[in-house]
This record gives sequence, C-alpha cells and structure tokens, in this order.
Amino acid sequence: MGVNKLLIPLASLLSGLALLVVGTGLMFAAIGAQAGSAKFSGLVTGLVMSAYFAGFVYGTYACPALIRRVGYIRAFAVMASVASAVPVLHAIWTNPWFWGLLRFVTGVCIVGLYVVIESWLNVVADKESRGKVFAAYMAVSGVSTAVGQWLILVGDRFGFVPFALVSILFSFALIPTTLTTIREPRQTEAPSMNLISLFVISPIGAIASLGSGLINGTFYSLGNVFGAGVGFSDNRTAAFMAITILSGAAFQWPVGHLSDRYDRRWILFWICVASAGLAAVGFYLAREYENFLILLGVLYGALSFAIYGLSVAHTNDLIEPSKVLETTGGLLLLYGIGATMGPTLAGGLMDVLGPESLMLYFAIVLTLLAGVVWY
Repeated sequence: MGVNKLLIPLASLLSGLALLVVGTGLMFAAIGAQAGSAKFSGLVTGLVMSAYFAGFVYGTYACPALIRRVGYIRAFAVMASVASAVPVLHAIWTNPWFWGLLRFVTGVCIVGLYVVIESWLNVVADKESRGKVFAAYMAVSGVSTAVGQWLILVGDRFGFVPFALVSILFSFALIPTTLTTIREPRQTEAPSMNLISLFVISPIGAIASLGSGLINGTFYSLGNVFGAGVGFSDNRTAAFMAITILSGAAFQWPVGHLSDRYDRRWILFWICVASAGLAAVGFYLAREYENFLILLGVLYGALSFAIYGLSVAHTNDLIEPSKVLETTGGLLLLYGIGATMGPTLAGGLMDVLGPESLMLYFAIVLTLLAGVVWY
C-alpha cells in the first residue's frame, strides 16, 4: 500500500498518539520543574524518572496479554483511562517515593498504548514504506512532545495546573482511537519471543533500541534539570527542549526515506557517529558558551531522535507478520530498560561533574553504540 494512502486512514491513530504524547511530554516537564523546586537531588530526580521506565519495562510483559484478551481498541481505552487518572494524584503529595509509584503505573499504561499503535502500524505497512510510516509516527511523537514542553509555561508550573492538563489530554486521546474505523490487526497465536531470540533475529535492532532508551529517556527526564543547571531561564529551558525535539521530528521523514532506499544499518551507524560528536561539542559549550546550546540542540535532535525508528524498521524487515506484537513489545522492553538505567546513571554523573555533564553522558553512550553497530 502506498504511504500516502496508508497515512490518511491512520490519521485517527496518529491523532490519538499526538494527544497522548503531548500529555507525556508535559508530565516530564512538570515533574522535572517541581522536583527542582522541592530540592530533589539529581540522583533522586533521576530515580523518580526511572520509575516511569521501570513501569515501561513491566508493561511490555503485561500489556500484550491484555491486548490479546480484549483487543487493541478496548486495551487502549483501559490503559488511557488509568493513565488519565494518575497525574492528578501527583498534586496531592510531593514525595519522591509516592511519585515514583505513580510514575511506575503511568509507565505501564503508556507502553501499552505504544504497543497498540506500533503493532498496528507494523501490520499495515509493507517493507517498501515502513521507514516512511515510522518516520511519520516518530515525527508526530516529536512534535507532540515539544508541544508538551511548551505547555509547562501555561498557568502555575509549580501547582495543580500542569497535572490537570495532562489528565485532560490523556482523556481526549481516547476519542479518535476508540472511534477509528480502521480494522484491528487479526489476532494470531504467535510463539513467545524472548530477548535472546530478538537479538538473534536482529542484533543491531535490539542494541539500537536499548541505546535509544539510554539517550532519549534521559533527555526527556533530565533535560529540564540540565537547562536550569547551565543558567537558562524557564522560557529558554522550554525553548531548548522544544527545539531539540522538534528538529528530531522534522528530520524523521528524510531519514526514513533514506533508510527505505539504502541499508538502514549504515544510516544508523553514521547517525550515531555524528550525534556523538555533537554531544561532545555540547559538553564544551555548556561549560563556556551555553547560549549556543539551542543551535546545537537543533542538529543533535535531528539525528539522535531517529535512532529508535531506524531500529524498529530494520527489525521488522526481518520478522514474520505473526510475530509483530511480540517483536514490538521486545523492542519497547529494550528501550524501557535503557530509559530506566539512563536517568539514574546520568543523574549521578551530573551530581559529580555538574549539570553540563549530561552532554558528556550522551557522547559516551552514542560512541559506544556506534562502535557496537560497526562491529
């Protein structure tokens, strides 16, 4: 099916995704801002953020079973309903342990919603259009996350308003998805797939998904802490986050187009190399010339945010359609594992070397990832 004919009927899924991701982006920004106001250390903030991705990891096991039991749309409705109720509870008690528990529950729900949408896209898209389809998916995610970062400036960012907005957005995400006329993917009994099997099928896809979690999960979790730490105002921190994410969204399509024409593995390798170099430059700029960081964020986001989409497209080129649900869950599991570890590792490094060392962390991870992909 041509990519243009494919994206039009899937607009309902992508619009539901957009509302979901806007709320998720706002939630990260709100917790980052309020954790700083509550004097949480970098390590504690990282641990709270990591709890979300720990739930993300657990959800990759629990959610596929729910989807097989009740179907894609019903599972989406259940998980979005729970996710919309949880944000309001953050405003009741500002406590890292309580927030960690709430972030865990949110992570379980959000990964389930991603499994629904990504599995649906993988079933409908063919090999010739998969890169562009996932580019559109990642672009919608990127733009929506950036919008969420800007919404932190609406109302009192240290009060109830951000959490209420997140709840509203998650609730509205139900409407286009549950009303879609697109037929659900046919449920099939597929053999279980563990991470070892996934690695055997596509070692590069598995490793790149893990690496993407290590960098992207950390950026979403600690980017606001980094911006405040290097001396940005609230507006400039929001601008840095939003522009970095928006540039990633804008470049998804050309990267996806290139990966449909050329070997995805080489595209992935050179993106990792260039991103590592940009992150190293960012570490220097954060120490001496922080005003140039926003410009660097445009280049860094354009490349680094393409890694997950490339890993998913490459892996799904190699599997049978009956294994899509398990493969999608496995890749999200690896992403979640990386995103669980990343904020804690980077938060500890920032406590020792200063907030600017977030860029040093990115440079190290991306260099290692490039080396592994090359090998």
